[in-house]
Formats: sequence, structure tokens, C-alpha cells
Amino acid sequence: MADLDAFITGLPKAELHLHIEGSLEPEQMFAFAKRNGVVIPFDSVEDIRAAYSFSRLQDFLDIYYQGAAVLQTEQDFRDLAYAYFTRAHADAVRHAEIFFDPQTHTDRGIAFETVARGLFAGMDDAQRDFGITSRLILCFLRHLDEEAAFATLAQAKPWLDRIAGVGLDSGEIGNPPSKFARVFAAAADQGLRRVAHAGEEGPPAYVTEALDLLGIDRLDHGNRALEDPALVDRLARAGMTLTVCPLSNLKLCVVNDMAAHPIPRMLALGLKATINSDDPAYFGGYVNDNYRALAASTSLGRADFATLARNSFTGSFLPPEEIARHLAALETYVAEAAA
Repeated sequence: MADLDAFITGLPKAELHLHIEGSLEPEQMFAFAKRNGVVIPFDSVEDIRAAYSFSRLQDFLDIYYQGAAVLQTEQDFRDLAYAYFTRAHADAVRHAEIFFDPQTHTDRGIAFETVARGLFAGMDDAQRDFGITSRLILCFLRHLDEEAAFATLAQAKPWLDRIAGVGLDSGEIGNPPSKFARVFAAAADQGLRRVAHAGEEGPPAYVTEALDLLGIDRLDHGNRALEDPALVDRLARAGMTLTVCPLSNLKLCVVNDMAAHPIPRMLALGLKATINSDDPAYFGGYVNDNYRALAASTSLGRADFATLARNSFTGSFLPPEEIARHLAALETYVAEAAA
């Protein structure tokens, strides 16, 4: 097990499902609140950490949005991004495609420009200091309406040269992908890639809608697709990348036991699964913690984790030559580890 842990530690990988607001650690929340004069209902870092206890997606979202209120300035977003990349660098992440929720900020009076400038600055800092490349994916909040999503897409127009795609997150139940078909079509017309959360709490039909009505290039979560054999076959034949988040699934009771996590079954069925951390500050671990949780609780071994890391690069939105470079480095690492 120690050898496998060491293998995971240095394994080159990409992260494709990371909500940057969900990397807000209790220490950061407390510090940002203090420097910005934001009143939060916690007296200490320990109080905040205790509040990061929930078992339902909506309970998580309630404190997630509450925590985001401390993010006020360009520097806050820059610091938030850089702190995530510092942790990612320690986990041998070579590339990250991170989600951000502009509506969470613009709806409380923070300019889109403030958010974008801060995040891009943090991303640039990380590439300079750690060599980590990154892309930004704009997520629409699905509990809001289509009109609000169109307004957000319009606000993003000056920044589209640096935004790789659009996504769909927030509370899934009662907010099917079909609700956003037109805004996803508009995003596609502007050359943006498309991803969507589907099949986490929502039914397999939401995955089908995301495929057929949103034209997604990548599926976020997708666990419940396993309930529909025909859908599994479709995803496998299409080579659709699934961005799966084990510790998130456990925390939100999508699975009851890590030993029963579906990633081994996904691989056995030919699905292109990847391992990601989702909202690591809230769910108990960054990307290598997710790898290690599966290593400790399932029969997955080095070859499986190498496949999962390989999938993370081939499922990214990087150009082919950069993917090839990362894959070459990964194969070198695997060969040297075997020797």
C-alpha cells in the first residue's frame, strides 16, 4: 500500500472537475472576511470547519453560497486560485480545468470583471511558479432561470478568448438540462466547449438530456448513468469522459461506502472515468486524497490509476500536441515506477 501511495503521489494528472469557490478553506474564509469587513456567523476557523458538515447537496450549497460572500476583490479571487494551484502542484497536477460560478458573485454586486481578472491572475501566477496550465469554465447556476444564464453569457463576451467552455451546476433535482438548451446552443455558436453536471442526484434521463439537448463534450459526475445499460453503452462507444468525484460522492451520500464506489465498475464497463476533487475544502480532500480513498477501499491498482490519469489528459480541452506531451511524461513515469 505504501508503494501505491507513493505512485499516486507523483503520478502526473489533470483535474477536470474543480469548483474554485469550493476550494475556499475555513482559514481563507475567516481571513477574507476580516480583511474585507464582511460579517460571517462564525467566531473562529474551528466554527467554520464544524459547519462544513452536511449530507445533502442542498445543505452543502447553502454554506457554499454563504462562504462565497467573503470574496469581494480581485485580490481575493487571485489568492483563492493560487492557493488551489499550490495544493494541486503538491498532488502532481499538470493541468486543471476549473469551474467558476459568476452568478454567485454578480448577484451580490461583484462585477464579472473583478472575478475574471482575479482568477486569470491566479492562473497566470500558477503557470509561472508551478508550470501548471489551466482553463476556465463558466458554469450557469441551474436553480436560476434561462434568462439569467443568457445575461451571464453576455457579460462573459469580453473574456471569451480565455474561457474554454460553459457548464451547468448547483441543485440538480427539478432543474433538468433541457431548461438550458438554448443558452448552451448560443455558447456553442460562440465556439465554447460544453460540460454539465448530470446523473449525480438527478436520474439517468438527465444524462441523456445533457447529451442530446446540450451537446456536451464531457459529463460531470454521471454516476446514475450506470442504472441504464443502453446509456452506459452509448457513453462507452462515444468515449465520453466522466469527471467523477469520489469523496464528494461519499460526503453527499451519493454512495454510502467508498468500497462500493462505481469507478471500478465504470472502468470495467469501458467508461472513460477520471478522478477529481469537486469542492475539496468542503468534501475532505484534494485530488490525491480522492485517488488514495479509492486505493484504500477498492481493488484498483497501479494500472487502473494510470488509466484514470491518462483519461484525465485525453479528456481535457488541451490541443492534441499538449495532450501528447503529457501522455509521454505519464508513460515515462509509469515505466520508471515499474522498474
